[in-house]
Amino acid sequence: MSEKSKTKKMTIEESFDYLDEALEKIEDEDIPLEEAFAVYEGAMKVLKDCGKQIDAVEKKVKVLEKNGTLSELEEMGD
Repeated sequence: MSEKSKTKKMTIEESFDYLDEALEKIEDEDIPLEEAFAVYEGAMKVLKDCGKQIDAVEKKVKVLEKNGTLSELEEMGD
């Protein structure tokens, strides 16, 4: 992760791109073990933040009811 992206909160899309790149690095057989762990650690932090962002977005989702009113999206299984 570059210094700029450490100071700026990534969007969900940027997080997905970062995680894709991290996965490619970790899958590289020539990566030293220490570097692989560092990449993994960074990816887990990004994944945690991305999960929080997705949760926040889900809470904002509204469903337009048939009668035209808005209501919160209900949890799956409710």
